[in-house]
Amino acid sequence: MTEASPPPDEDRVRTLLRQVIDPEVGANIVDLGLVYEIDIAAGRVRVAMTMTSPACPMGEMIVDEARAALADGLPPGWQAEVALVWEPPWSPALMSERTRRNFGW
Repeated sequence: MTEASPPPDEDRVRTLLRQVIDPEVGANIVDLGLVYEIDIAAGRVRVAMTMTSPACPMGEMIVDEARAALADGLPPGWQAEVALVWEPPWSPALMSERTRRNFGW
């Protein structure tokens, strides 16, 4: 993005985060329902997200990839914060309809 880029909105942030794939299930973190909150303020995007399980062995890697996707896609000077949260617990009901269908749910 260039210096003249408009500030990101939630849709743009979700698009960036869709690049992050949970390697255990092969779906992106947005459609899996792992992204709980997106907060956009002056020069900062904060994302609260979870994992399918607190025991997820790929959790740290997925959070790092989310930070990298945001850092690469946000306008220059914008900061990206990704917080891992456990409340509420994740459930398959949080997945997009399309992703549930892909898994046969």
